[in-house]
Amino acid sequence: MMGGVLVVRLDNIGDVLLAGPCVRAVAAGGEPVTMLAGPRGRAGAELLPGIDDVLTWCAPWIDPEPDPVSTEDIDLFVRTIRAREFDRALVLTSFHQSALPLALLLRMAGIPWIGAISEDYPGSLLDLRHRVHGELPESVRALALAIAAGYRLPAGDDGGLAIRRPLPDVRALTGETPYVVVHPAASAPARRPSTAQSAAMVAALAAAGHRVLVTGGKAESGLTAAVSGRHGTDLGGATTLPELAAVLDGASVVVAPNTGPAHLAAAVGTPVVSLFAPVVSAARWAPYRVPRVLLGEQSAPCRDSRARTCPVAGHPCLDSIEPDEVVAAAEELMSCPSTGGSS
Repeated sequence: MMGGVLVVRLDNIGDVLLAGPCVRAVAAGGEPVTMLAGPRGRAGAELLPGIDDVLTWCAPWIDPEPDPVSTEDIDLFVRTIRAREFDRALVLTSFHQSALPLALLLRMAGIPWIGAISEDYPGSLLDLRHRVHGELPESVRALALAIAAGYRLPAGDDGGLAIRRPLPDVRALTGETPYVVVHPAASAPARRPSTAQSAAMVAALAAAGHRVLVTGGKAESGLTAAVSGRHGTDLGGATTLPELAAVLDGASVVVAPNTGPAHLAAAVGTPVVSLFAPVVSAARWAPYRVPRVLLGEQSAPCRDSRARTCPVAGHPCLDSIEPDEVVAAAEELMSCPSTGGSS
């Protein structure tokens, strides 16, 4: 594929899913859309409607565990992008990330028009320097860039999160509905409850009569086994990302910290009990446009610190959540007329 628009989001799966409305707006313009994702986010890009192709590159200023900067790697990246002859690029970043390092490389690769949100003076690196004020939800912030670049969502698109369908049949994993999903993991330890606290939440949900499935990736199988205990069904490492989406789609409600699967649940329309650590802003990062209950002490001392490891003894923002609060929140969401997912 040659030409078209390159849309960039270089961090995690959840961040990529939140770029979905922006991608759909660009795709509605009729040009082919390629997404450039980081290795931690590629699987999310492959689920987005409107994407024709996905490229992967690990940006050393974005990835939390990057390899050393390599001249050979940078040269190869620039050559790869140059060979695709893109007409335009939109660089999506979080408020604390700079778009300018990548804009420089894209300019070196010959892309004639580049747009990004940037507080820093971009010189000749950007053709569109867009500014966003206030704590907008991340999806709205990304869509604002597309709108500033002249794109619009297609008629009938409400701007919520979405993924490609149909999803896989996962009834062999889940059994019949109803069930509740608890996803205990997050990429940063500060953003998830302790293992013991998550296990207590699963036990409380089971005691209230709910069948509980505990999900996680292969690297999280030890955590999911401990959290499931005798009260939940352990699906740790048992699903691909599309299969996880299908599991979440069939759930009555999902209980999760601020993590990619919370945004994946929002993308399939399943309500979320959000166990939200205030190390980042809930206004920006809470599950978007889906019924939700936000739990967690939002005024805790770690507020807005962006800490990856909890800096406060006892992890009070999340481990102070009572398991019965989780049960009450889940049952409140289940009682909403729009809830009760389907597989």
